[in-house]
Amino acid sequence: MASTKTSSPGFQDSSERMPKSFASKSRSPPSLQSIKSLPVDFRFTGSPASGVSGEYDDANTDNSNVICDSIPENGDLCGEVDGGIEDSAAEMYQANGDNPYDRKTIATDERPSVSDEDSGLVAPHLHSSAPSRSEFRWGDTTSYASKKVEACVEPSKGCAISSFSAQPRIFLSLAIYCIDMRPLSSLLKLQSWFQLPNGNWELGKVLSSSGTEIVISLSEGKVLKVNVDSLLPANPDILDGVDDLMQLSYLNEPSVLYNIQYRYNQDMIYTKAGPVLVAINPFKKVPLYGNDYIDAYKRKSIESPHVYAITDTAIREMIRDEVNQSIIISGESGAGKTETAKIAMQYLAALGGGSGIEYEILKTNPILEAFGNAKTLRNDNSSRFGKLIEIHFSETGKISGAKIQTFLLEKSRVVQCAEGERSYHIFYQLCAGAPPALREKLDLKSVHEYKYLKQSSCYSINGVDDAEQFRIVMEALDIVHVSKEDQESVFAMLAAVLWMGNVSFTVIDNENHVEAVADEVIEQFDVIDHSELLHLSLWTDDSTVSVMFVLCLTNVAKLIGCDVGELKQALSTRKMRVGNDNIIQKLTLSQAIDTRDALAKSIYASLFDWLVEQINKSLAVGKRRTGRSISILDIYGFESFDRNSFEQFCINYANERLQQHFNRHLFKLEQEEYIQDGIDWNRVDFEDNQDCLNLFEKKPLGLLSLLDEESTFPNGTDLTFANKLKQHLNSNSCFRGERGKAFSVCHYAGEVMYDTTGFLEKNRDLLHLDSIQLLSSSTCHLPQSFASNMLTQSEKPVVGPLYKSGGADSQKLSVATKFKGQLFQLMQRLESTTPHFIRCIKPNNFQSPGNYDQGLVLQQLRCCGVLEVVRISRSGFPTRMSHQKFARRYGFLLLESVASQDPLSVSVAILHQFNIVPEMYQVGYTKLFFRTGQIGVLEDTRNHTLHGILRVQSCFRGHQARCHLRELRRGIATLQSFVRGEKTRKEFAVLLHRHRAAVVIQKQIRSRIARKKFMNICDASIVIQSVIRGWLVRRCSGDLGLLTGGGRKDKDSDEVLVKSSFLAELQRRVLKAEAALREKEEENDILHQRLQQYENRWSEYELKMKSMEEVWQKQMRSLQSSLSIAKKSLALDDSRRNSDASVNLTDERDSSWGDAGSNGVRPMSAGLTVISRMAEEFEQRSQVFGDDAKFLVEVKSGQAEASLNPDRELRRLKQMFEAWKKDYGSRLRETKVILQKLGNEEGSGDKGRKKWWVRRNSSRFN
Repeated sequence: MASTKTSSPGFQDSSERMPKSFASKSRSPPSLQSIKSLPVDFRFTGSPASGVSGEYDDANTDNSNVICDSIPENGDLCGEVDGGIEDSAAEMYQANGDNPYDRKTIATDERPSVSDEDSGLVAPHLHSSAPSRSEFRWGDTTSYASKKVEACVEPSKGCAISSFSAQPRIFLSLAIYCIDMRPLSSLLKLQSWFQLPNGNWELGKVLSSSGTEIVISLSEGKVLKVNVDSLLPANPDILDGVDDLMQLSYLNEPSVLYNIQYRYNQDMIYTKAGPVLVAINPFKKVPLYGNDYIDAYKRKSIESPHVYAITDTAIREMIRDEVNQSIIISGESGAGKTETAKIAMQYLAALGGGSGIEYEILKTNPILEAFGNAKTLRNDNSSRFGKLIEIHFSETGKISGAKIQTFLLEKSRVVQCAEGERSYHIFYQLCAGAPPALREKLDLKSVHEYKYLKQSSCYSINGVDDAEQFRIVMEALDIVHVSKEDQESVFAMLAAVLWMGNVSFTVIDNENHVEAVADEVIEQFDVIDHSELLHLSLWTDDSTVSVMFVLCLTNVAKLIGCDVGELKQALSTRKMRVGNDNIIQKLTLSQAIDTRDALAKSIYASLFDWLVEQINKSLAVGKRRTGRSISILDIYGFESFDRNSFEQFCINYANERLQQHFNRHLFKLEQEEYIQDGIDWNRVDFEDNQDCLNLFEKKPLGLLSLLDEESTFPNGTDLTFANKLKQHLNSNSCFRGERGKAFSVCHYAGEVMYDTTGFLEKNRDLLHLDSIQLLSSSTCHLPQSFASNMLTQSEKPVVGPLYKSGGADSQKLSVATKFKGQLFQLMQRLESTTPHFIRCIKPNNFQSPGNYDQGLVLQQLRCCGVLEVVRISRSGFPTRMSHQKFARRYGFLLLESVASQDPLSVSVAILHQFNIVPEMYQVGYTKLFFRTGQIGVLEDTRNHTLHGILRVQSCFRGHQARCHLRELRRGIATLQSFVRGEKTRKEFAVLLHRHRAAVVIQKQIRSRIARKKFMNICDASIVIQSVIRGWLVRRCSGDLGLLTGGGRKDKDSDEVLVKSSFLAELQRRVLKAEAALREKEEENDILHQRLQQYENRWSEYELKMKSMEEVWQKQMRSLQSSLSIAKKSLALDDSRRNSDASVNLTDERDSSWGDAGSNGVRPMSAGLTVISRMAEEFEQRSQVFGDDAKFLVEVKSGQAEASLNPDRELRRLKQMFEAWKKDYGSRLRETKVILQKLGNEEGSGDKGRKKWWVRRNSSRFN
């Protein structure tokens, strides 16, 4: 493609200032592109003449055939840039004046895209965020002028635009500049960065240029003439706010600052810097978190930089590669490291939750923040310790447990706080939120009354409710299974530390020896005001001695569980062993205060370690451990204050070691791997901090070694330590001695001056054996546990200079040595994981949202090495894969004949098969190296192919499954038919059996019903017959009465016949009476049965009793009527016999008849008397039984009241009735026998008068 070469003085000057290495590189001929990516040993060093038309400068003619090795740094351009966008909208003039259109453009649609699967192939230690199809990829560019000036061509030749339908903005930009044929000088209104005197950068517009001077216009309209060296090129507007710094055309400090600030102003606080995530603390709530965002990043529907994205990458790589991961979060105090760690844990809990353990892991944050965080001048919630949270996962990717490791707790903050800062949060939370019962038990006061808390004059944090935070801490302690008893012990230890700060001492002799205030001291003063009881002061000439109320010492002893006297002695004296003798040495005021503070610090540090141990027990993995874990490191950032002490010394040493780890993975190992594998690569220079690490760790003349050595000397002081450092380390380039006790160290982040005051004491961290024994004698289990751990550590043998000083206290490892050991263990653990880096940046020191301090941010970016990371990532090959793995993963995409070759041939064949641009990869000895996103094309093809294979397999398997299903259905239908037939036959047999049984049962029931009905009919017939016969008897009895009245007029001969017939009739009636009596007995039996039924059926008792009474009364009336009739008949007969006797006496015709008649009258009169008496007895008895039965019914129904048992009385009445009935029946039978005898005696006389009796009878009935 031909174009017109355009030049101008300004651009020529800038091109002359370009590096020579950049001017010597140009695009390689297309004929060598297919070989360009092979290893160095296999590459050609020459090339034929370029077939690309265009004009070249004389200075570059000899170098036109040089093959470009890689994408260079900022300010360099070599080869074709990544994608067609750079060849269209962002084509730049070469430093040698080459026309940017002297090359073939690559269409945007033809560029390989990046899929989600591409992230899975990125090397573990280098994770780059590849843009999607719609995003732009920007390679390194040339100078500012060659980038900002859009490409122009002559009208006659036009411009080449290839396939820009997918990028309308770029197409429009190119079209405008191709149509605009103004001279180049009219296009000099470009933008560049200019640094103001205050150090800030401002964007200016280039108005004109003359030689080395350029006229620029700033934003406020101010026009300046500056030297061209003071300007840095700016990126085009289209790149404002890109989410990955690798996409910037110009990678310089002001461009990076502007891009981060542009995103920060829009609440986009996360920016990618190659494999590193840069997080700006917004100091406010931003809408970037929650379940919706978690789901979106889980589904990968959002690709913008985020902590969620880094965490998602870590968990996916852990599952895919089966390699432990680590997320390293670093930054200055106040940059947001703790919140970032909590956000990462929140995402892990959401993705790996389900077992419930994730809730406990999240609840450890309030506990650790309360006991390990404090307010500082830079941060309201500053972590004063480092922590590593190792979260373990099961085989299914679910969280199975966790383990927390802590580093270097700042114990000095317990006893000493700077003005405007606070001690640890838990002290203020306890004083503000403790329940009344706990407050009374611990004798808690307000925070203003504790010396340890009031020395900084800062008691609260704006927007934080300490009482509510204490409630959250107690809830979290419950969740991590810390018992209520242990919680009370923890709070007792905290209260003991607070009260210990209020313990003061009084001078007891002229040598300034002191002892803790005892009970009798307070009696020497007349104290009236209650406030004076808390603190009294005695002024002396030399010093001020404070005397505290005795309750302070007593409260400490009570809370710790020790004796007051022993505590007083431990704080005021020290036992020393000289030879075989024990000497008690009294302490001076300063020594006593140091002893008191050391005990307080040791108790708090031991309490913190105990809490971490309890949390680890609650989160223990146990048998669920699978070896797969993700570690989150939240550790203090680099610190540099006006006065830096031992804490900053250790913190910055830890950051040096972490920076070394960072450099090792992102710089050293990266470039060493390129060189070892023989790919064409230009080293990228970076700042290596190995010299600074050697300054700290070198033996025997390193900072740590000299510090431990000086700490072992009894007479060693901070000044002697500083002088020793200056004596031995002045020759080191990273060390510089200062005046007095100070020295400076040149760290990777800048030079820091340390004041050695307190170095030796803090490094020794001595707690005398007296204090340890005091804790071991405590009655509480926590102090005993603390003392046991301290004695265990002190009993460990120490090898080296620490052992030479002797004594129990010297057996303890120094703080620096222990911290160094912990740091080395941490590094070993991190080295075995795949790291993911998050750099937290603090935008200002005032914790003000929206305030962006360029100088502060730039300093932190330099400390993090962000610019170097982006340069090496953009110019490197972040994705790499061995030949065997590459051939095994993508070899099936080739023909079988090609896929069976060696892995290198197969790999090269795959690359050529899918037209991977040679500049986008390198072939090494053992691996293939790809630039960012290039593996996505192969992954897309592989996924499409696998998808097609799976589709075919799914169709075939579906066909097989359907056939198998049809066979199963046929078999199941046949089996079901057999089963159902057998089941039906069994059911039919059961039904038939039941039918037959039902028929038999019906027969029995029907026969029983018929018999019962027959018996009822028989009983009814008998009753009817008895009624009819009774009626006939009553009728006959009435006729006899009439005949008796009319018979008086008959003759005397008929009277004899009447007497004999009367006896026969009487006998017949007696028989009927017996039959009636038997019927009554049967009726009494029925009544007895009914009484029994009445007892069984209590609810129907009253009704049945009434019915029984009525039946009884009817029977009685019937019997009474029968007896009355018999009585009347006998009375008539008696009167008749009397009349006959009188007739016989007057007539005297027949003396024999008269004798017989007189003899018969007496017996009949006696029988009549007996029957009358029996009738009267029957009436009386029936009346009595009836009344008694009626009364019992009334008592039973509640109508009458009586103190008797109705059931028992009823049974007794029944027995009486049965006895009377039996007696009455026997007497009735005796009467019958007597009457029968009388009838037999009169039988002979009856024969003679038979004719007369028959005639008399017939006349009566007539």
